[in-house]
Amino acid sequence: MANVKPYRVKTISEFYQLRGLPKPEHPLVSVVNLETLESIQVNEPKSVVFDFYYISIKRGVNAKFKYGQQEYDFDEGIMFFMAPGQVFRIEVEPHSTVKLSGWILLVHPDFLWNTQLARTIKQYEFFDYSVNEALFLSEKEEATMTGILQNIQQEYHANIDKFSQDIIIAQIELLLRYSERFYQRQFITRKISNHAILNQLEELLTDYFNSDDLVERGLPTVQSVAEALHLSPNYLSGLLKVLTGQSTQQHIHDKLIEKAKEKLSITDLSVTEIAYELGFEHPQSFSKLFKTKTNLSPSEFRQSLN
Repeated sequence: MANVKPYRVKTISEFYQLRGLPKPEHPLVSVVNLETLESIQVNEPKSVVFDFYYISIKRGVNAKFKYGQQEYDFDEGIMFFMAPGQVFRIEVEPHSTVKLSGWILLVHPDFLWNTQLARTIKQYEFFDYSVNEALFLSEKEEATMTGILQNIQQEYHANIDKFSQDIIIAQIELLLRYSERFYQRQFITRKISNHAILNQLEELLTDYFNSDDLVERGLPTVQSVAEALHLSPNYLSGLLKVLTGQSTQQHIHDKLIEKAKEKLSITDLSVTEIAYELGFEHPQSFSKLFKTKTNLSPSEFRQSLN
């Protein structure tokens, strides 16, 4: 099953057909009440790729959802986001079905064409998490989000005119801005799991800088660190910004400077040798970064110890 090609759903009309719904009222934007969907059966395609944005508020989840290769955490969350072209997998227990309640917003990229949102939607980090934590909503917040979805539905139910697209786009932007607010709050309120990630990052960087990886592979990248923690780069940096005020790159640099100071303090290695041991191809780059971080050159730092 792992090698089965994902089932691609190219249009919103195809999604409606797959889920046993009548033809959508608007081909490029649609709000679906999950209670109107046919139950997800165990023998239907489980791994799917949508060619449109998929934003969902779900209740009654009793199946495993995977986004990419990682399980989606629905333990405390009910809302999640997918961008076009991303693989989504539903795992249903044998001889069972999944019946959900909630709402789905489907937006085809063509609906956003030539609008500001077509450019800014890519900036919302919750669309590209590699390990996904569903967004938790309080009852009041869920009511707010549901109200926006119903406004969108009501707008395209009405007679479409020259104002319709702008009004719907404005409602989608409002939904995304609220989502961004709630995600930032979630970074803060889920402190235990978030601080566990911070501890894992510290251990990862410490082990890396104490090993031969620096010489063999060079400095760790934001991408490689995020992958090791099973997070997307944007999610990790966003989380660290909230917890520490610093990005992933800044954390890497801080660990690097800490290791450089150690080598400058307790070894007789030259600055050039230390630069190479720390994964720099060019010693000048090491010296420049060190001075930027400490206001001293490596040599000046070493002299200050005497």
